[in-house]
Amino acid sequence: MNKTAFITGATSGIGKATAEIFAKNKIRLILSGRRKERLESLQNTLSKLTDVITLQFDVSKRSQVEKAIASLPENFSQIDILVNNAGNAHGLSTIQDGNIDDWDAMLDINVKGLLYVSKAIIPKMIKENSGFIVNIGSIAGKEVYANGNVYCASKFAVDALNKSMRLDLNQYNIRVAGIHPGLVETEFSDVRFKGDTERAKTVYNGYKALQAEDIADIINFVITRPYHVNIEDLVVYPTAQASATLINKK
Repeated sequence: MNKTAFITGATSGIGKATAEIFAKNKIRLILSGRRKERLESLQNTLSKLTDVITLQFDVSKRSQVEKAIASLPENFSQIDILVNNAGNAHGLSTIQDGNIDDWDAMLDINVKGLLYVSKAIIPKMIKENSGFIVNIGSIAGKEVYANGNVYCASKFAVDALNKSMRLDLNQYNIRVAGIHPGLVETEFSDVRFKGDTERAKTVYNGYKALQAEDIADIINFVITRPYHVNIEDLVVYPTAQASATLINKK
């Protein structure tokens, strides 16, 4: 496939798995993230399969986003696929007990970060009158659960922005898809519980959670449909999970 993909949050989890499956399909890669060592390691591995460049920046910092994307070399300046994957969750508490710094981190990365990257890349797609944007949301953007308040709000925003992009970019033949996973066994819970690995492990005990590779496979399926097909909104759960809080644990 003679395409170039830009993936945010590429150093772990869904982003890393998506980079790996894209590389196997010979999609050229622009990988972004905050952890330089991981970016370099991933580049060394995947460059055996396809052309890869990396950009180290924080999606929540607008100036970093703009500077990094403006620095792309000419042969990587056209971006065919954008995967807005970078995101995080911090804490699990009531609003009255919430940590405002945690709220800022979630809104800055999950909402503003997605907007900053999209704003920088969409004009390139409009110029070519084509492109594909995949926004990684969450079932938390479809269903509010207790103590999820601000995280859920940030993912509801992603859902709304996904639909807004679909409306705004329709005239430019740019396809837009929102992927909303249930529980995926990644570093997500480690981050949410601030490195409390024992607590994080309990999230995935007693059932088979989704794996990052499952979501990457779905992303790859979505972007490889015929051009007249746009899968706009896709919710995926592990079989054991029927809602945000209903999980059949053994």
